[in-house]
Parts: sequence; C-alpha cells; structure tokens
Amino acid sequence: MAVNTGDTVHTGETLAGALADILAGVVRTDTVGHDSHFFDDLGANSLVMAHFCAKVRKHPGLPPVSMKDVYRYPTISGLATALLDGAPVRDQAPAPVPVAVPTRATTGRYVLCGLLQVLAFLGYSAIAGLVVGRGYEWVSQAAGPADVYARSVVVGSAAFAGMCLFPIGAKWILVGRWKSREFPVWGAEYFRLWVVKVLLHANPIVLFAGNPLFVLYLRALGAKVGRHVTFLSPTVPVCTDLLTIGDGTVVRRGARLLGYRAQAGHIQTGRVTLGRDAYVGEQAVLDIDTAIGDGSRLAHASALHTGVTVPPGEYWHGSPAQRAPVDAAGVPPVPCGTLRRALYGVATVLQLVVVYLPLGVGGLYMLLTEIPALAPILVPGAGHVTSARFYLVAFVVSLVTFFGVTLAGLTLVFGLARLLNLLVRPDRVYPLYGLHYSLHRAVTRLTNVRFYLWLVGDSSYVVHYLRALGYDLSRVEQTGSNFGTMVRQDTPYLTMVGTGTMVADGLAVVNADYSGTSFRVSRTTIGPRNFLGNGVVYPAQGRTGDNCLLATKVMVPLDGPVREGVGLLGSPAFEIPRSVERDTRFDHFRTGEEFRRRLSAKNRYNLRTMGVMLALRWLSVFGLTLIGLAAADLYDVLGGAAVSVSLAGGVVFTTVYFVLVERCLTRFRPLRPRLCSIYEPYFWWHERLWKVPETHFPLFNGTPLKTLLWRMLGVRIGRRVFDDGCHLTERTLVTIGDDCTLNPGSEIQCHSQEDGTFKSDRTTLGSACTLGVGALVHYGVTVGDGAEVLPDSFVMKGEEVPARARWGGNPATEVRRAYCRPV
Repeated sequence: MAVNTGDTVHTGETLAGALADILAGVVRTDTVGHDSHFFDDLGANSLVMAHFCAKVRKHPGLPPVSMKDVYRYPTISGLATALLDGAPVRDQAPAPVPVAVPTRATTGRYVLCGLLQVLAFLGYSAIAGLVVGRGYEWVSQAAGPADVYARSVVVGSAAFAGMCLFPIGAKWILVGRWKSREFPVWGAEYFRLWVVKVLLHANPIVLFAGNPLFVLYLRALGAKVGRHVTFLSPTVPVCTDLLTIGDGTVVRRGARLLGYRAQAGHIQTGRVTLGRDAYVGEQAVLDIDTAIGDGSRLAHASALHTGVTVPPGEYWHGSPAQRAPVDAAGVPPVPCGTLRRALYGVATVLQLVVVYLPLGVGGLYMLLTEIPALAPILVPGAGHVTSARFYLVAFVVSLVTFFGVTLAGLTLVFGLARLLNLLVRPDRVYPLYGLHYSLHRAVTRLTNVRFYLWLVGDSSYVVHYLRALGYDLSRVEQTGSNFGTMVRQDTPYLTMVGTGTMVADGLAVVNADYSGTSFRVSRTTIGPRNFLGNGVVYPAQGRTGDNCLLATKVMVPLDGPVREGVGLLGSPAFEIPRSVERDTRFDHFRTGEEFRRRLSAKNRYNLRTMGVMLALRWLSVFGLTLIGLAAADLYDVLGGAAVSVSLAGGVVFTTVYFVLVERCLTRFRPLRPRLCSIYEPYFWWHERLWKVPETHFPLFNGTPLKTLLWRMLGVRIGRRVFDDGCHLTERTLVTIGDDCTLNPGSEIQCHSQEDGTFKSDRTTLGSACTLGVGALVHYGVTVGDGAEVLPDSFVMKGEEVPARARWGGNPATEVRRAYCRPV
C-alpha cells in the first residue's frame, strides 16, 4: 500500500526510512533499526518523541504523527504501517478549521478599561466601608450582651442580604438578559460583563453550593433551572440567561459551565443546555453552545467542545468527550420532595442568621472590646497610631490570632470531623437535604481546609497529617514528597492509598456519588507503588492496581481489566511505558544509606521551609492587623472612608507583600531549566516557591493589572494580554506574547515530577495565542503565533504547536474539524 502526501508517494519502506532518518537525528545516532522499540531499545522518552513528532509535522512530504501514535506503535515499522493504513490522501483530507483572527485592542482602550475597573473596585470598597462603619457604630451603642446579639443579627443579616442581592440588581441593570453574541475585550460591553462576573464570584452565596437556595439564586439571575436540581459546583455561571437545566439534573463540584469564553481578543457568549436527569461530573468543562440530552451523563474530568450535543440516554467521557463503551453506575433514587428541600433551605438561613452572623459580628466586637490592652486603642480619634504601644498591641494580637486559630482549627479538622463522620455509613444510600447530607458536607469542608496541607505538603510530614485526617496509607514508605500541597477528597475516612505511592498536585479523590435525590459515600482505593501526576480525578470505581503511572490530567478508566505495571495517559486513557531511562537515572538516590542521608537532609530543609512560610503568613496578618486598627483609630476623623481605605489598602498590601516574598526567595533572578533528583538541594528550594500564597491573584483576573502582576513576578509577558484566570507555576520560565487570551482555569506548568525525578524547562506562547478554559500547557512547549488550544486540552511536554493552528484533546493534537462526533 502507498500513501500520497502531496508531491510525494510513500510506500512502507520509503516512509519507514524517512521516519528513521528523522528519529536518528533526534536521538543523535547514526541509524535507527526499524524494529527498535523507541523507549526500551533507544532509551527515548516522551520529551524526545515530542520533538520527533514536531519534526515530522514540519516535513512537507510526510503524514503527521501524534504522541498517541508513538505510544500505540513504538517502532518505526509499526508506526509506518499504521500511518499507511490510516493516513488519508492529503488532497482529500479535511482542511484545518481557520483560527479566529485576533482583535488587537488599542492601548488607549486597554488603559481606559483598566482605569474603569480600578474605579469600580474603589467604589465597591467605599460602599462596603460605609456599611461596615455604620454597622459598627450601631452595634457599639448596644446596652449589654443581649442587645449586642440582637443588633448583630440585624447588621449581619442586612449585610449578607445586600451582598447577595447587589449582584442580581447589577446584572439586570447593566446587562438585562444575556444573549448569544460576540464582542471585543477591553470595551464597554466587556466592562459590564466583568463587573457582573466579579460581583457573582465575590458573592457569599457561593458557600451555599449544594443547597436548594443556590438553585433559587440561579433562577433570580435569569437561569432556566428545573425542579429538584442539585448544583454542587461553587463556580457561579456568569451568562445565566443562556443556561438551561432540566428537572433532576446533578452538576458536580468543579464543573465549569460559565456561558462565555474568551477567544482571540473577543468574548463569546453561548447557550449551555442540560436536559432532565442529566449528570455533569467532577471538574467537567462545558464550552458554549453545548448540550446534554435527557438522562445522559458526562464523566468526571471530561469536556464538551463548542457545537457538541450528547444524545439522550448516553454516557460520554474524555476530552473531547466521546461515547463511552459502558455507563458508570449511578446512585439509586430515594424520595426527596419539594417540602424537604424547602425545609432544608429555611433551616440553613436560620442557622446563618441566628448563629454564624451574630458570632462573626457581635462575637468579634465583644472580643475586641473585652481585651484590656486592645480596648483603649479602639477608641476612635485617640491618635494611638503614632505610639509604639499601638504597634506592640498589633504585634501581640496578630500573633495570638494567627497561631491560636491555626491550633484551634486542628481540633475541628481532626476531632469534630471524625465525630460527625461516625453517623454517615459507607455504601448506604441517603436522601439529599437531610441530617446525613449536612454531616457529610460538614466533613468534606472541615477535612479540605487548604492551609494545613499547604503547610506540610511536599514533605515527609504530610503523611502524618493525612493519617491523622483519616486516610488509610497502609505501610508508609517515606519519600519526602509522598503528596503535594493540593489534595482533595469527599471523605478522608474512606480513602486508601497503597504503600510506596507518590502523588503530585491537584488530586481529587471522589468518594461520593450523587443522584438528583440521593447520595452515597464509598471507599476509594489507589494501589501501591503508583505515581499520580497533576490534576487527576480518581473515582471510587477506578480500575487501576499496583505499580501504575497515572499521567497529568489522565482519565482514570472505569471499565475493563484492572491495569497494573503500566502507565496511563490521555482522556480516555491509553497505555504507555511505566517508566523510561531518563526517570531511572537517579534511582541510586532512592535506596540504601545514600537515601537515608538525603532524606534526613530534605526533612531538615522542609522543616525550615515550614517555619519560614508560617512566619511569612503571620507577617502578612500583622500588616493587615495594623491596617485594620489604624482604620479604627482614624474613624472619627475620616468616618467610613477610613474603613474603605483599609479595605483597598489591604488588597494592595497583600499583593505587593507576596510579590516581594517570591522575588526575594528567587533572589530576583529567573529560574533555569533543570533535570535533577528530588533529593538534591535545588529541588527543595524550588518546592519552597510553590508554597508562596496566591490567594490575591483572582482579584486581578480580567484586568490589565493581572499583566502588571505577572511582570512583577518575573514573567516575560507582552502587551494587552487578556488573562481571565490563568495559573503559572514557574513564572520566570514563561514567555507570553502580545495580545494573548488566557481563559479561566488554564495553566502553564513548567515542571514535571515523575517518581523521584524533577524536570523543568521554558514554555513560550507566541503573540495572539488563546488558551481555552481548563487547558494545560506543559514544560518545554512552544505555541506559535495566533494558535489556539481548546478547552480542557493537555499540550504535552516538548510539543511545538504551529502558528495559526487549532489544537485540542488530551493529549492535544491538531484539530481539523470544528468538533468531533463519536464514531
């Protein structure tokens, strides 16, 4: 058989020879045997083979090769045969879909929009300062503890209701009803969208995700939501008028169905439609103009790209999603009517109004006024801000508050959560919106406090924390990096991780299953001697066993035989080698006396890191305490403006402070690409950078200030970049060109850690590139000018995305059609 690739007609022998010549140049050898295994015989790895694929794609006379092809056919002869059997005739191949021409905003419009956004923030701070100031005055006039409680109920309830209703009013006044349309960023229409989006995401109603009140809130914003819908994701859809959800549908935590996307300098809004009794899995992404039919299910960590509709009654998975061979078992329904949901919502409101709000308002007031050393300083207009005692008191208050709350929180996380869990039995089906549902949600929230895992993650001490939390870790084989700083679970008491398993960051253990009326918690078991990369969602039904490599963003298989001794890559997953030569070159550091010596040194370094990070976090609390006490001291002089200035000043202080912290840790020098063992001092120092808090970053999403922030952190970034929520792990290894468009949840990760090997390299985005929602670009990647990476796609390490190309999928390859329907 022969294949026509334009001007060249290849037979099996000529195609194999051409591929062998290219691979020989990549691996730097004279010849490559046609039956030599890429990984076992030639010692290649995924980075080397990515370079090979890029060179083949650039060759005008050869059919394109993807990383999936390389792993499926790991010899030259096998690859050539597969390409001959499956390659289309070049003249008949579908033409690549044209990528949208980017809109290059003028610098004047860019700056003007930024000024308006700053003014909007200052205006909101002014209103908040006025409300807080007047509320404080009224509570301070109370005649006794009972009166303080009553006034705190009024003030807290009014403030909460105002924060919830204000975004609704702003949406209807500024926008009216959302419609499917397209408009440029940095213009008047975009400014209105940004205001509504910020108010929605800063809204305390996000704490009610999974509560019937959250569904009512979506309806108030214009969404067409049916009866008995369970919405567990705290990410509030923005273009709510374009959202339709049928009766009995479930939307899991982390799902993104925003109703808009940014592409090539434009904002595009479109419909998202979920039918009756549909199911959207954990961390799923639904692009605009997508739909899920009645009774259909979209799996965890899956994505629907624009224009795709899941037919009724089908189960789809993957990125992009396709029909799955088997359906995942759901939870049997139980009676759960409207009355039950209404009573649950009412009980939640009463609990908030009667307990939490008075405790937050009146309790804080009573605490501050009853502290003998602090009460005189809180007398407005006393001029204490210029005295040394003012700063001493702020020092003591911040110290006691920070470390007191840290220690008290451990009691709740380890003790209270364990007691509540005793009443929720595994594998038993419970109705939603009852006692067991409330207990389960409380356990989930208490055991997922990020502060403690942030502190002990990437160290030997994380296993002790997770064990105390409730994890079953079998017999621990200490590596010094058993778990990263971001691990989440529905319940730790039903989570088992086998001996010798290492987990990077972003693991989500799914112990709970939901239907529109019920839920059930089950044991989730991750086998021994596994390695889990970044962004893995592991459900209770996962079919993996011993000694597996689960690559970054892999979809854990739910059907077929239990996978053992292999690597899994992609979504849906396919098998790859468990390890390659480059990842074993440091194995001598992992055994014997050398390992024990290096592990002890790493433990000492990690202890210092934990101490440094605690001190830095406390210093930020000390600075915020000074700002707050100064506002109280100056209240008689400035009134509510003192509170407004303190709110805005707190944001500025936090941002500048943590930028300086990171730059000081890097000694104001850029990182350099490294390949080393996790038992070398460089890696311990690099780990420390991951612990610098990023809680202030979302405040700047969608504004020109985000670009300024990246520059301050050392990113080489161009002009007029639109960043709506991208995450950069190694800022000084990233280069971003002019007029790029970065969507929420996108990420540029310039490192990888596999077993005991750490690798980092530079990643470059050319001008006018677009990263879709939830897309991840790995290290050593070059994305050409004007290229687009589709939502939830994974561009593997070492890839070269051509200019003006559209890439999508996991792993990402060139997309030649607008979207792909299942075969």
